[in-house]
Amino acid sequence: MWADLGLVLALCLLPGGGTEIQNCLEPPEWRIGEEDPMWNSRGSVTVVALLQDLRVKLENERLVNISYVVVNHQGPQSRREFHLLKERVSDYIAVYQQDEQQDDVWTTLNGNKDDFLIYDRCGRLVYHLGLPYSFLHFQYVEESIKIAYCENKCGNCSYTVFSCLILCIVKKKTGFDWYLKK
Repeated sequence: MWADLGLVLALCLLPGGGTEIQNCLEPPEWRIGEEDPMWNSRGSVTVVALLQDLRVKLENERLVNISYVVVNHQGPQSRREFHLLKERVSDYIAVYQQDEQQDDVWTTLNGNKDDFLIYDRCGRLVYHLGLPYSFLHFQYVEESIKIAYCENKCGNCSYTVFSCLILCIVKKKTGFDWYLKK
């Protein structure tokens, strides 16, 4: 039994084994009230998730111009605890609460609890990471953000920032580790 469980867990951690989607499609339209967070973040890599500590780490590595968005669940319990979520999240991260009457954003995005959706600067989905890939003690989320930041996985984008590309090229050509601080 334990051997079978180990095999299943190992297969889930292989690329394509759990929930890891890369499709380069525009996100479906979703709103919080009248606001369109995806449209408002055009021109920057966008991460839809709760990433307070990771945000600071990436900024220390000089990866800036990344938008972070948290969409709270639409259910009654999540709505009641929204103020607690807002208190735990950095002021630099937008936290949205869905209206009960609106279409559920999580359903629209085909998302689940603990998912990370990472979009490029043109708003195209580069990665949709679900469990186990979304556990922050693994490197999948961080590496996916770096790929969206430095590579054109979904093709050219008119919002690409030259200074960001130079940073990525210098890090790659010099062999500097991503984890070197300023």
